[in-house]
Parts: sequence; C-alpha cells; structure tokens
Amino acid sequence: MRLFGCLFLLAAAAPAGSVELGKKLALPSPTPVADVAANPERYAGKIVQIEGRITEVCQMMGCWVQLVNPTNSRQAIRVKVTDGEIVFPKDSPGKMAIAEGKLVKFELTREQAVARAKHEAEEQGRPFRPESVKTGVTIYQLQGSGAVILE
Repeated sequence: MRLFGCLFLLAAAAPAGSVELGKKLALPSPTPVADVAANPERYAGKIVQIEGRITEVCQMMGCWVQLVNPTNSRQAIRVKVTDGEIVFPKDSPGKMAIAEGKLVKFELTREQAVARAKHEAEEQGRPFRPESVKTGVTIYQLQGSGAVILE
C-alpha cells in the first residue's frame, strides 16, 4: 500500500502518465491530508501541498476536487480553483492526486452554509433539505494553484 509523503518529485517533473494541471508544484513534498484535516489552524493562511485520493469532482465546471486520506475518508480537504484556470477531469474519482495552494479558513453563517450545501447538492445532482443544516460552519479549503493527478 502506498502512503503519503513518498513523492519528492514535483519541483522538477511529474511521473510519467500523470496529468499536470495549473502551475507547477513548488514545494518539495506533500503533507498528508490527514495532518492538515486534523490540525487545519496550523496550516491556515500558508501554502501547502497535500496528497490524497480524489473522491469527488465538480461535475459542472471541474473547479474543485475532494481529496481524502486513503485510509480514512472522513479526513478530507476540498481543493477549489478559480473557475476556468484549472479544470479537473470529471472521471478523476478514485485516483491519487497532489495539490498545492493556500489553505483558507471560511466561517459561514447558517444561511451561508445552507446556500453552500444547496449549491453543492445541485452540482452533484443530489437532493437537498435546508433543514439538515442546523448551524453555521467553519470550513478549510485549499485555494489551489496547481495539481498533479497520478495514474
């Protein structure tokens, strides 16, 4: 089984067969999604590189992916890019990826959380019940500048 942190590659070139998106990755090695998800305040506002398994991709514009710890899918980080700058392939779920960018903290009111959840449900073609969102939420998301999808 392949674990995190084993790719010291991207300052030079991505492995053969991989798909490079956006800017070249600059940091020497990724931080496991599990580490960032467990202690997001430590990384908030900083440029980080994370590695994980893609579980979801925006089906409308390919503007975000969800990266999870391959051994614990509850540990996840959303990678969001500026619309049109990077388009993540919609058939990427199940593949490993490395993404780099700034980890941003968002504190949402309940109304903002409802709007976000509704939008995500529409993107994924899932039903949505506004009453399922009880309170505001704090989310951490990687504002992605570059990524590599590993084959």
